Amino acid sequence: MTESKGINRLKTSVEGQDLVIERIFNAPKDFLFQAFSESDRLASWWGPKGWETENKKFEFEQNGIWHYCMKCVDEKQGEFFGQESWGKAVFKEIDVPNKIVYTDSFSDKDGNTIAEMPSIQITLNFIEQAENTLLIIRSSFPSPEALQQVMEMGVVEGMSSQFECLDEFLAENER
Repeated sequence: MTESKGINRLKTSVEGQDLVIERIFNAPKDFLFQAFSESDRLASWWGPKGWETENKKFEFEQNGIWHYCMKCVDEKQGEFFGQESWGKAVFKEIDVPNKIVYTDSFSDKDGNTIAEMPSIQITLNFIEQAENTLLIIRSSFPSPEALQQVMEMGVVEGMSSQFECLDEFLAENER
């Protein structure tokens, strides 16, 4: 398991074809769950620093679709500036405020899944710890090679940056 430095360290481990990421957030479980389950809240922080997210469709229910676009708006990110990254998720299980399970895929702007990229089953577990919440994310890939492909794309670094955005959102929107 590796850890990043700082108060809310990101812990990561690889278990077979699963990537497990753990992080503590300074927010109650219900509030953190809302940040993932309400379209406007999610769009306001989702994506790495310098990127903005627009939810084209957000149906937070079993078999509901979340179709979104992340766009780089930071000119300092060089060749990434102006780039779009489309994704499509299908919610498989929702246990308010404890767990969200969904399948996440790269897609095009029309919501068609890109076959060359792996689809990932993601399980979010929200665990109350006093006034904080431990978030455990298990991303299950179809193969170790698919996991390696996404690791090489910088998924851990992107998630770390994204969680900094979530920290800012939580601080600005105190319960």
